Amino acid sequence: MFRRPRPHARHPKSPYGVAKASAHWQVACYREAFGLFACSGILFNHESPLRPQKFVTQKVIAAVGAISRGSRDKLHLGAIDVFRDWGWAPDYVEAMWLMLQQPTPEDFIIATGQTHSLREFVDTAFNTIGYCSDDFLVQDGSLLRPTEIQYSYADIAKINHQLGWSARNKMADVVRMMLEADTRATPTQHPRTTS
Repeated sequence: MFRRPRPHARHPKSPYGVAKASAHWQVACYREAFGLFACSGILFNHESPLRPQKFVTQKVIAAVGAISRGSRDKLHLGAIDVFRDWGWAPDYVEAMWLMLQQPTPEDFIIATGQTHSLREFVDTAFNTIGYCSDDFLVQDGSLLRPTEIQYSYADIAKINHQLGWSARNKMADVVRMMLEADTRATPTQHPRTTS
């Protein structure tokens, strides 16, 4: 039986993660010491077309869009067996707004509650345009990170119960909307034709 690993919220694996953990505890400190109405939203991966391509989801979307238009041949990725909870950033903004409408300040985890592998994200993107990822995906060892969280899982019970919030859009919706945005951004390209 597969045992779900515990979340890594207090063991950051990158300078970015360290900064986020520090910010979380600073908010708690100021709330408790000075009585400020201050909340931390602990946001799991929140995606939108505004993401730069240094983020893997936008890298995937840009490559899949370019492949569909015939201007690129391959998608190069490092580890694809990592698991994440991918949601839609506008949904998460609504959750943050709800947090600030409460009578007392609290911290909330904001996520979809669904975890998918990067491989699933890639497959969904290629399937959306009618292609098979195996024809285009290249695993590139030079892109592996020195430290990596293998499995990221979000417990969203608190925000569901206390705020009545749940993410409207899940991973497949995120992929579709990001691909649609990529298509709108490059409407003059001609799509790749398949035989």
